Amino acid sequence: MTFLSILCALLIEQLKPLRADNAIYAWIKKLAMQMEGWFNAGHQEHGRMAWFALVGGLMLPVGLIYWVLRRYDLVLAAFAWNVLIVYLTLGFRHYSHYFTSIQIALNAGDDHTARTLLAEWTKMDTVGMDSGEIARVAVEKSLVTTHRNVFGVFFWFLMPLGPACAVMYRVAEYLARAWNEPEHMRNEAFGVFAARAFYWIDWIPVRLTAVAFAVVGNFEDAVYAWRNFAHRWANEAVGIILTAGGGAMGVRLGTPNENAARVLPADAATVDLSDAEAEVLPGEEPNVRALQSTVGLVWRALLLWMMLLLLLSGAVWFGG
Repeated sequence: MTFLSILCALLIEQLKPLRADNAIYAWIKKLAMQMEGWFNAGHQEHGRMAWFALVGGLMLPVGLIYWVLRRYDLVLAAFAWNVLIVYLTLGFRHYSHYFTSIQIALNAGDDHTARTLLAEWTKMDTVGMDSGEIARVAVEKSLVTTHRNVFGVFFWFLMPLGPACAVMYRVAEYLARAWNEPEHMRNEAFGVFAARAFYWIDWIPVRLTAVAFAVVGNFEDAVYAWRNFAHRWANEAVGIILTAGGGAMGVRLGTPNENAARVLPADAATVDLSDAEAEVLPGEEPNVRALQSTVGLVWRALLLWMMLLLLLSGAVWFGG
């Protein structure tokens, strides 16, 4: 059922992508803001209480419905519920139009349009970026977004309370950003627990994503970059994804120079490396071709996940 649920949700999303600004997401964002307003008194324990109240409040009904459907052997209803939750929690095509449009603009030599689209997508200042820098940031943003919107959801959906765990992952990922990244929330004690909780929730998924990138790409360069350079990133998870992804494609992602450090998101900031250290990074500087390589890498990793899910489902089915 797990494999078929994910497969059906992916097919539905290809036909009818869920908008990133849909009503359910908007309601959760509004609720997160309200919880911050109600609980935030400047202490970490208040952020912890708000996190458990919000995440638990969303997980409970989803998990309860799933348990009731399975308890009374309502197989088709449980399957439909799984598909619905996976469809709502996956975000494979939420932002793909930005990536595709940037790729088309760069291929046409229209750097201005590409910079505008990238600014809309990443909410960064892209003025003065050349095509290589645009390609670099688009690739980095795409890899991180794909992990958090697809592969991380896959992992937690495989857990016993699959739909509830998938909801937990996506909500935890959002709270880690919403309660830490906005200007008025930076350095606030309230968001510390949300960031720490998502770090541990994402600890295994982020490494599985890196392994998938390595398996379907250049394995040696991916592992080399992961082992030797991921720890240099301020955000360990982002460092693992980008070093492994870049090594797998033969592209040098996150190379610390003035422009790259300026345009990368706050949670993906790197520390300065000397020229000698930077030279040992595997791969070439990103260019327009790197965008197509990213598409291929993501799709191959997705197929690898689906094959593993199929084998796992088959083993459970015949084993039972």
